[in-house]
Amino acid sequence: MRARLAAAGVLLAALAFAQDYQWDLPPGFPQPRVPASNPMSDAKVRLGRYLFYDKRLSANGAQSCATCHRQELAFTDGRATSLGSTGQPHPRSAMSLVNVAYSAVLTWSDPAQRSLEQQALVPMFSDHPVELGLRGHEPDLLAALRRDAVYRELFPKAFPGVADAYTIDNITRALACFERSILSARSPYDRYYYSGDRDAITESAKRGEVLFFTDPVAGCFRCHGGFQFSDAVESQRTALAAPPFHNTGLYNLAGALSYPSLSPGIYEHTRKPADVGRFKTPTLRNIALTAPYMHDGSIATLEEVLDHYAAGGRTLADGPYAGRGHDNPNKDRRIAAIALTPQNREDLLAFLRSLTDTQATRDPRWSDPW
Repeated sequence: MRARLAAAGVLLAALAFAQDYQWDLPPGFPQPRVPASNPMSDAKVRLGRYLFYDKRLSANGAQSCATCHRQELAFTDGRATSLGSTGQPHPRSAMSLVNVAYSAVLTWSDPAQRSLEQQALVPMFSDHPVELGLRGHEPDLLAALRRDAVYRELFPKAFPGVADAYTIDNITRALACFERSILSARSPYDRYYYSGDRDAITESAKRGEVLFFTDPVAGCFRCHGGFQFSDAVESQRTALAAPPFHNTGLYNLAGALSYPSLSPGIYEHTRKPADVGRFKTPTLRNIALTAPYMHDGSIATLEEVLDHYAAGGRTLADGPYAGRGHDNPNKDRRIAAIALTPQNREDLLAFLRSLTDTQATRDPRWSDPW
């Protein structure tokens, strides 16, 4: 009983402490869904920012969360696929963390990853592949944080009323709070659509917007809709019981799997043949900054992305992945060939580029504090 009362007291203290946090939400954006066990607070966001950029959170002492999530690249890393602390290449590219507070599911292809707090454990401790490589180094990490003068101030402020604030759980809670604070909605398109600035985007981008939201001309909005330009979104207003995943006809290999075996989509977790090649729909916000594209970084430019969708699936004429993605048996039925004129193509590209929030790439709230 005494232990339960003490735990309840700590939770009440944390909730009271969290009341100082104010969301800086742009017009049209709902409040993100936040777990009751980890309410937002300025102190946790600040601590999480230091931890996010701290290279002591890797076994080699040379990498941090920010290594694969660079602010100037909308919190991606510019690589086709990322590299772990041992130099091991990963099968997928680093997803943007911008507006991750609204993500109904995390990572490209794991339906079970629904919590930022739990997901943070994956890069820290995963073995397949090794990312930060912290498994077995937990005591050394916590000891190093306890010795640091900055953290001796930040941890007690972020987690008041606890006997020992220096825990792995508290590290992930602080990281999650910092990541939820990264909100992007200051692009030219936001100024045009939400703030009524008719001159914020070009006439070409305006035509591209019409194409983007017109079915069956392009119909991109069917998977990339809403304020987040993704269908894997939830907030305090909405919740997704089963976030969607899609096969877009990127590959069509001969044999048991139509996608490369290192990254077969959610099939890796469900083992259902129909799930081969199905991945999360990423946000299109800041898409001009996050090349190369697709789950494995196999498309270099936005122009090539449009070509892929206009063809209703990518054709690879030769090499180990040769095949006609248009004919992939698991391809989402909404992915069909569309006729784009050269002008249509340029207008869609102009619209996509208008989603770039350059302020987010240099906002000091999310920069390296070290």
